[in-house]
Amino acid sequence: MTGTKRGEKNNETEENKIKKLSVNAKRIYSYNCFTTDYESNFKLYKQSNMSKAIVSTDFTFPGLKSVYKGKVRDVYNIQNEYLVMIVSDRISAFDVVLPKGIPFKGQVLNQIATKFLDATADILPNWKIATPDPMVTVGHMCEPYKVEMVIRGYLTGHAWREYSSGKRTLCGVPMPEGMKENQKFPEPILTPTTKAMEGHDEDISRDEIIATGLVSAEEYTKLEHYTRAIFQRGTEIAAQKGLILVDTKYEFGKKEGVIYLIDEIHTPDSSRYFYAEGYEERLAKGENQKQLSKEFVRQWLIENNFQGKEGQTVPFLSDDFVSQISERYIELFEHITGDKFVKAEMEDVNERIFRNIADFLAAKM
Repeated sequence: MTGTKRGEKNNETEENKIKKLSVNAKRIYSYNCFTTDYESNFKLYKQSNMSKAIVSTDFTFPGLKSVYKGKVRDVYNIQNEYLVMIVSDRISAFDVVLPKGIPFKGQVLNQIATKFLDATADILPNWKIATPDPMVTVGHMCEPYKVEMVIRGYLTGHAWREYSSGKRTLCGVPMPEGMKENQKFPEPILTPTTKAMEGHDEDISRDEIIATGLVSAEEYTKLEHYTRAIFQRGTEIAAQKGLILVDTKYEFGKKEGVIYLIDEIHTPDSSRYFYAEGYEERLAKGENQKQLSKEFVRQWLIENNFQGKEGQTVPFLSDDFVSQISERYIELFEHITGDKFVKAEMEDVNERIFRNIADFLAAKM
């Protein structure tokens, strides 16, 4: 990152900031400054509470090798050893990042993932080392497998669209005749996808994965076992909260010959939940299931003539609607975890995030 030049007036501001940092973090802070672009971007938001949503980060740390910015996450590679994952408040739908951030969304996703990583750590190791900030996870840098392990307990979403078109296999896995939308499969099915750097992930079968060398037969068998075990654990936890874990995806990586669970798990962005109460009645009547996911955002976009297709324009997101989305994400957190959501301090959020990461790295390096 290229820093702005600072005169005497700015130096006073920087000194005040540094006083807030721990002694260990001061040496790291000296490497970092905020860009003019960052400040100008946020001027657009200063007239509303939405200014506190984090839509971009631009930090520099000692040992920084690279930065990857996905639809939601900014990932900093430190010395090819640690990954610092900042879960922003960006929100995407139909493979498009919407123009406004959602306050507390990043915290919601990060803390849900943290809870479930901890709850499944006895099944296999995971990448998480620490969560130094409500929006940040620091973990092991692993070599990711080039497939995502999608597991489906119910016939819905993509699986239903394929089924209703007449197909009876998905990713080489047979689907029984005579099923209805949202019906439970006799056993959860694994429908892996390729892990695309750009564009859409593509369905792929087990045989194709092994034949093309994406994953060896021995290791793929392990990934299947881990996927089913984690999904079963998530299903049991969801049931305790009156929820049904419908489908989800997992990502795995390897470090020093050991397979790790990486990235987020069981969040409303990576998973679909139904409410258990009334599920059977709605199924029998052919009604839509009550979902606990970000599907309501997609539905709103569809109703406003946007599905990410060429020539379509993202509809205007009012502050009131953004606030509603934020409240829904908090509701998702409390239903999925059973915990009360505690909003993190939102003043000087970027400074808070940087300070917490700096403290952690200073202790580790």
